[in-house]
Amino acid sequence: MSKQNLVMGIFAHVDAGKTTLSEALLYRSGVRRTLGRVDHGDAFLDTHSIERQRGITVFSKQALFATEKLDITLVDTPGHTDFGTEAERVMPILDCAIMVVSGTDGVQAHTVTLWELLARYGVPVLVFVNKTDLPGLSCEELMARLQQLDAGCVDASDNDRLAEAAAMCDERLLERYLESGTVEKEDMRRLVGERKLFPCCFGSALKLEGVDALLQLLDDCAPCVQPESDFGAQVYKISRDPRGERLTWLKVTGGALSVRTALTYPNAAGEQLQEKIVQLRLYSGDKFTTPETVYPGQLCAVTGLTATYAGQGFGSAKSAEKPMLEPVMTYKVQLPKGCDPVAALQKFRQLEEEDPQLRIFWDAQGKQIHAQIMGKVQLEVLRSIVAERFGMEIAFDSGRIFYKETIENTVEGVGHFEPLRHYAEVHLLLEPLPRGSGLVFDTVCPTDVLEGNFQRLVLTHLEEKVHLGVLTGAPVTDMKITLLVGRAHVKHTEGGDFRQATYRAVRQGLMQAKSVLLEPWYAFTLTVPAEQIGRAITDIRAMYGELDTPENSGAMATVQGILPASELKDYPEQVAAYTRGLGQLQLRLEGYRPCHNSERIVEEAAYDPEADLENTPDSVFCDHGAGVTVKWNRMQEYMHLDSGRKEDRREAPVLLTRNLSLGDKELEAIMEREFGPQKTRLYHAPENRPAAEQLTIRPPKDTALIVDGYNIIFADPELSAAAQSDLDAARRSLCDRLSSYAGYRKCYTVVVFDGYKVKGNPGEKQPFHNIQVVYTKENETGDAYIEALVAKIGRNYNVRVATSDGLVQLSSLRSGVLRMSARELHEELERTRKEMEKHFKKE
Repeated sequence: MSKQNLVMGIFAHVDAGKTTLSEALLYRSGVRRTLGRVDHGDAFLDTHSIERQRGITVFSKQALFATEKLDITLVDTPGHTDFGTEAERVMPILDCAIMVVSGTDGVQAHTVTLWELLARYGVPVLVFVNKTDLPGLSCEELMARLQQLDAGCVDASDNDRLAEAAAMCDERLLERYLESGTVEKEDMRRLVGERKLFPCCFGSALKLEGVDALLQLLDDCAPCVQPESDFGAQVYKISRDPRGERLTWLKVTGGALSVRTALTYPNAAGEQLQEKIVQLRLYSGDKFTTPETVYPGQLCAVTGLTATYAGQGFGSAKSAEKPMLEPVMTYKVQLPKGCDPVAALQKFRQLEEEDPQLRIFWDAQGKQIHAQIMGKVQLEVLRSIVAERFGMEIAFDSGRIFYKETIENTVEGVGHFEPLRHYAEVHLLLEPLPRGSGLVFDTVCPTDVLEGNFQRLVLTHLEEKVHLGVLTGAPVTDMKITLLVGRAHVKHTEGGDFRQATYRAVRQGLMQAKSVLLEPWYAFTLTVPAEQIGRAITDIRAMYGELDTPENSGAMATVQGILPASELKDYPEQVAAYTRGLGQLQLRLEGYRPCHNSERIVEEAAYDPEADLENTPDSVFCDHGAGVTVKWNRMQEYMHLDSGRKEDRREAPVLLTRNLSLGDKELEAIMEREFGPQKTRLYHAPENRPAAEQLTIRPPKDTALIVDGYNIIFADPELSAAAQSDLDAARRSLCDRLSSYAGYRKCYTVVVFDGYKVKGNPGEKQPFHNIQVVYTKENETGDAYIEALVAKIGRNYNVRVATSDGLVQLSSLRSGVLRMSARELHEELERTRKEMEKHFKKE
C-alpha cells in the first residue's frame, strides 16, 4: 500500500520551541543523524545566515520525512509577529498543521492570531504543548486555555478521553461508540479533517519527550486528502536561488506536473503567457533533487516561469484569498549617496515579489521609496538582505502609522477622458462596506450599453491601482465599487482611455463622499502585579484605549481591550520597567477602525486632493479639437451619459457652445456620425422653457503660459550656444522674448528654472517686466513646481505648458492642459514677433 502525501505546517508564537520540534521530528524519523539546535546555529531548516545570526526563523522552508503511513512535507514557519505574513502565506497549501504552545507561557496573543488564521483557511490542527519539563502551568491549566481556543481540543494521551471527545462530535458516531466503546481511526481522521477535533499531546522537543507520540498521532489522526483527477497547482512563494534564478514554489493539488510541460497562465496584469517548465526541484532544507514528475500532495520549486505570483492557481486549483495580516507602519527608505532611486526601486520590487510582508510604494513626485513593514525586527532583516544581495547600505526614517480611508455614504463617481482622438466615460457606484471587507468590484452595466470587453477593462483598472483617499492620500478600503454605465467611441477609444476615465471616476466619487480616516488598532492583554493595575488602567485610558473589567488571579491582575497602534509607541518597554519585569503586554492586530484623532492627522498631512495630479478628480473633454479640463464638481453639467442610478437621473442636457439654431434631428445626426447609433435621444432641447434659458454662454478664460526654462533654453540652438558661455545671459534672452510675447498676446506668463541640485538654495520668485520668474528651492524639481502650479491656477486659466520634457507633458495630459514643445514655442514666439513688426510699422 502506497503512502499518502501530506503537506504539514508547523506554527507557534516566538520562543515556543517550534524549530526545535521540527529538528526532533526529522531526527526521530531518521532524516538527520544528529539533533540540530537553534542556539548552536546548526538547525536543519534555519539555513539563511540572518536566521543563524539572530536565532529566529525568518523564511518558511520545507523538509521531507516519512512515518509508517505518511510521506510528509514539513513546512517550518516564522514565529515572530513581524513575520506573521510569511507564516500566513503557506496556510492555503497545507493539508494539516501542528500548533506548538509553550508549557511555560501558555496561549499567547500570537497563538490566537495563528489559530484564527488557520480557521480562516480551513486547516486541520494538531497541538503539541512543548517545554513541559520546565516549571510552568499544569496540564489541566494548559488544556483549559486551549479549550478557550476551541472546545474540540482534547488530551490525546488519554485514549478513552480522546475517543469520548471524538464521539461527542458526531451523532451517528456517538451511537456506534455507545455500542462498541471504540472509535475507528478513519472516523478520527475525518473529524480532524473537518476541524471538529483537535488532538493535543505534551512533551519536551529538546529532550525528545512526546515526539514519538506525536509521530504516532500523525499516523492515527492526520486527515486523509483525496487528490483531484485534473491537473491543479497553487503558487505560495516566489524566491531566487544563490545563482539568482527565479523559483516558483507551488503545491500540486491534482493530476501531475512534468518537466517541459507548457503552462498557460495570466500574469498580474491579466495578460496570458505560455511558458515551459525547465526544472522541478524537491527541496529538503537547502538541498534538492530534480524529479521528472511531481504528484499531488507534493511541494516543489519550478524554474522557467517568469511572471507567476504568490497565491496564483493553475488548472483546477483556485487562487488563494487575499492575506489577512498586513503591516501597520510605513518607512521612508534612505538610499546611499549617489544611488539612483529608480534603479533601486527595481531591486526593491524584486524583494517585494518574494516577501509578502514587504510592500513598496513609489513617490514619483519626491522620487522616494517607501516601505510598509510589520515591525522593527523586519526592518533590521530588510537592511541586512539589501546589503547582502545588492551591496547597498540603506537606512530608514522613524516611520509613521499606515492609515487608510473609507466612505460613510453611497455616491456615484463619473470620469470622462476625451482629448482629441480619445474617448471614454465611466460611471461608478461607490458604497461603504463593513470594516475588514477590503475592496470589492462588480458591474451591473448592460452589455448593449458598454461591450463586455470594455467592462472587463474597467474592472481590471479598478483592481490594478492603489486608489488613494481625499483626506490624507491614504489607500481606500472597505468599499464596493460597481460599474453602472459607460461609453466608448467606435473609432477613437483606445486602451488607455478607460484607465484614465476609471481612475478619475473613483476620485470624483471620493470627492463627493463623506470620507472617514481609519487607523490600525491592537487587541491587548496586559498582565501586571495586582497593586499596579490602577496605573495600567490609567495608561490605557490615556492612550484612548477601550478596556474590559480587570480580572485578578492571585498576585497578578489582567485587563484586556483595544487601543490605537499610533499611541502604543514604547509602552511594552514601560510595562517591563514599572513592573520590574513581572508585567507582560500581549498584542495582536484587531484591524482598522475610525481614527481617534482624525482632525489632527488630516491637518498635519495637509493633503490637497485637487493638487494631486497623479490622482486627479477632474475630467477632460474635447472643445474645438483641444482637451479642456472640467472640474470634478461640474461633471453633472458636462457628462455625456445619464446617471446609472435611477434616483439621480437628470433631465436631458443641452449641448450648445454657440448660438446656432439646430433641430433635434440635426443634432441626432451629428451625434450618430461622431459616436455611432444612439440608444436614447440624449441631445434635445428641454420642453416648456423660454428660449433664453436654452443658451448657456460661458465667458472665455484668460490664457496662462508656463515655461520650463532650462528645458527650452537647451532645446533652442541659439540659446543653448549662449548658455555654454553665459547661462545668465541665456536666461535673460529667453525672458526678454517671453516678456514681449506676453505683452502682445495679453497672456499671463511664468518661467520656471530648476534649482533642485543647488545646495542651500531657498528658492526665489521675482517679476521680470510683465512676467513672473521662479527659481525652485533645493530638492524641489521644476517638474514638481509646474505640476503644482497647473493644479493651482487651472480652474481660472486656460493653461499651456511649454516643455519638451516627456514626464511634464504626460502630467499635463493627465490634468487636461495644453502642451507645447520647445519647437512649437519657438515658432509661436517667432510668429508673434513678425506680427508685432507689421503692427508697429503700420502705426
